Amino acid sequence: MTIAFSNFSFKYWALEKPTLKNINLTIEKGEKVVIVGPSGSGKSTLGQCLNGLIPFAVKGDITGSLSINGQDTREMDLHQCTNMVGTVLQDTDGQFVGLSIGEDIAFALENQMVEQSEMHNIVKQTAKMVDLEEMLDLSPFDLSGGQKQRVSLAGVMVDDVDILLFDEPLASLDPKTGKATIEIIDQLHKNSGKTVIIIEHRLEDVLHRNVDRIILMERGEIVANMTPDELLASPLLARHGIREPLYLSALKAAGCEVTAADKPAHLSTLDLDSFKPQLLNWYQQKGITEQNETSQPLLSVNNLSYSYDDQRKTLDDVSFSINKGEFVSVLGKNGSGKSTLTRLIMGVLDPDEGSIEFNGLDLNERSIFERSEHIGVVLQNPNHMISHHMIFDEVASGLRNRNVPEQMVEKKVHEILELCGLGKYRHWPIEALSYGQKKRVTIATILVLEPELLILDEPTAGQDYHHYTTMMAFIRELNQKLGITILIISHDMHLVLEYTDRSVVIADSQLLADQAVHSIFSQPELLEQANLTVTSLYTMAKALGIERIDNFIRCFIDHEARKTA
Repeated sequence: MTIAFSNFSFKYWALEKPTLKNINLTIEKGEKVVIVGPSGSGKSTLGQCLNGLIPFAVKGDITGSLSINGQDTREMDLHQCTNMVGTVLQDTDGQFVGLSIGEDIAFALENQMVEQSEMHNIVKQTAKMVDLEEMLDLSPFDLSGGQKQRVSLAGVMVDDVDILLFDEPLASLDPKTGKATIEIIDQLHKNSGKTVIIIEHRLEDVLHRNVDRIILMERGEIVANMTPDELLASPLLARHGIREPLYLSALKAAGCEVTAADKPAHLSTLDLDSFKPQLLNWYQQKGITEQNETSQPLLSVNNLSYSYDDQRKTLDDVSFSINKGEFVSVLGKNGSGKSTLTRLIMGVLDPDEGSIEFNGLDLNERSIFERSEHIGVVLQNPNHMISHHMIFDEVASGLRNRNVPEQMVEKKVHEILELCGLGKYRHWPIEALSYGQKKRVTIATILVLEPELLILDEPTAGQDYHHYTTMMAFIRELNQKLGITILIISHDMHLVLEYTDRSVVIADSQLLADQAVHSIFSQPELLEQANLTVTSLYTMAKALGIERIDNFIRCFIDHEARKTA
């Protein structure tokens, strides 16, 4: 089933300029293609044109043509499009239709009038593939972000369609589940011969399995249409704000020149021996920066336990401290209790046992509003935080609630929007933004209040490398120059490596580790327990025969910190 865009352009009615411009692209039946590009580049809009949301649900002007299997999509209806293209959305909450996980997975089968006993078997088998077989009776809305993503994945896997479209399928998944997801998609592709299109920021994770081509988009246009080896050997990823694989960054840090002939798309196909002398020389020449230790606790979590159902503990006797001025990450598998920890700190939930202290004061004695005066929290899903129609009003809302004079509000909001890369959108409605841009709006809304402690839950979900680097450089500046303490809850191994000094690892409701980042990332058994995976830096160091892999990782961390400082 061939997909063909011919001189295709699309302009939303709400915007002055087209979001997609003169797209010429052919995807052959059975191909597996990845579409990458910075936030707002038009990737998701392209996906919505494929699955029929544009023009049938989202209105705008189209020129040129898009045909699927020789049929112009403008001559179809939404039902015909969805019968050909199955979609896993980035914003999973907008995709659920069932009251339970089992019902949600079965929805497509019910529409196809599959016999009930067969339907039960298919649902169970599919749920097992994405590790949900024990949760079929739960509501999808009660799940963590990563678990919701797996429900959506299962819902489209059972659908009998010819084209599978995945819009940021890894955005909310821990690394191990993300790896398994890419393996499932790959297996599905091989077994079914379906056409697979993946829109994703996490390029290294997608390349865990082979893909035929990578389409790179920027400002609504296709700027590259290449094999993975060709694209990774070119300067285009860095130029267009896409995060390159960690092993490739390490090679470049050591001064190695990589060509397409070196097969850089996978570390396993790269001839590391030819680069070994340069890499070892770089590692041995680099000194390791000593980190300053601080000892004054700002936030203390003491023997904290919590259960949603009074039976299965989400957090069980967890204790750790975050000192003033630290930059700390919380790592762990989906559903391990990381987001629950955030809700307990905010005061949305009350602990079953234990306490949380802030500046030596018990937070149990403080209201949600009193906590918010000192602790800023940015939630994982931006749609759960946004309450205003216009971007400026959203970012200004907290200052206005504090009765800050309007002149000062204007000044502060303009400054923070510029710093978060949103200055040109200040008069836009929020609905016109991409998911990643909405994420930056919510971060700007909290940062403008200058909290003592800033908690960011999955800050890079839906963010392209350029924008998250700019934003994280700003957050690091807040940390280093203003002394704001930062706590990041994330699955993004790159982010954790590059920006945080220490990691608290939680898995199966328990605290597994509280150590320096480079130490944690050199312990494969610990990472496995937490549904994390070793990074390609670890794999590279092991292949090079380096004994102190933690020092190699720290050497890379220091290099990246100097580069982004």
